[in-house]
Amino acid sequence: MIRAGTGRPLFQLFNYTLLALISFACVAPLINVLSVSLSESAEAAAGSVKLWPVHFTIESYAFAFKDKLLLSSYWVSIQRVTLGVAINMFLTILVAYPLSKETRDFRLRTYYAWFLFVTILFNGGLIPWYVTIRQLHLMDSIWALMLPSAVPVFNCILLLNFFRQLPRELQESAHVDGAGHWTILWRIMVPLSKPALATLVLFACVNHWNSWFDGLILMKRPEHYPLQTYLQTKVISFNANALAGATKEELQALMAVSDRTLKAAQIFLAALPIMCIYPFLQKYFVKGIVMGSVKE
Repeated sequence: MIRAGTGRPLFQLFNYTLLALISFACVAPLINVLSVSLSESAEAAAGSVKLWPVHFTIESYAFAFKDKLLLSSYWVSIQRVTLGVAINMFLTILVAYPLSKETRDFRLRTYYAWFLFVTILFNGGLIPWYVTIRQLHLMDSIWALMLPSAVPVFNCILLLNFFRQLPRELQESAHVDGAGHWTILWRIMVPLSKPALATLVLFACVNHWNSWFDGLILMKRPEHYPLQTYLQTKVISFNANALAGATKEELQALMAVSDRTLKAAQIFLAALPIMCIYPFLQKYFVKGIVMGSVKE
């Protein structure tokens, strides 16, 4: 007992130190990006910026916010996340509830579950996906970014497993009192599933916010690009010829920043919303993902 009592503080200190180092290794790149975005262009180009800004300045952010396409793409992404997450969660709940029933309650439950599961292993391919969206006349619209992924099957599987772990007695007693499936779902199952739902909301937010490829091939005009698609065209595929149409004021402002600091500012602005959302959902994250993946 004495050895266990004296060894435990050392073990905890080792764990805390190791976790702190791992956390720092994860956060350090983001801190470096922020520091570069807040440093002068000469210092950033010289590579002297590490974890602290050198010659603090916000010129990169001021120049970034003058870009009308950046602001419009920000608005498109906000619309996509707001509407897309609402559609995802509503349809996920509607799919997961009947599939969480036993076979004696829903005879075709197994067939529908396998039908959904097969879509995780196989898909129709990029060309049929594109042709389907085009035939539905969704091209160059916000709905083209949301409806193709309206039913995330992986989220449905997590939620139906969570529903199956809730006490059946609650549903049976509600049936005895005259409640229907709609009432049981929204007044009993959903309120008891907050950890799982918060986890799925986070998954859906990150998926919609970080997606860029669909915007690149489905949107015809740059002003309809979501934020990540716009950053892909500006940061990764930067074209210096675009400066030919810049005004005198824009060129003077660009002289105060460098390509590296401007890219760093845009990248940090893109990551900021998710960093603001995650702390409010983090306490549900581990509990929801574990409890929803124990059994099928």
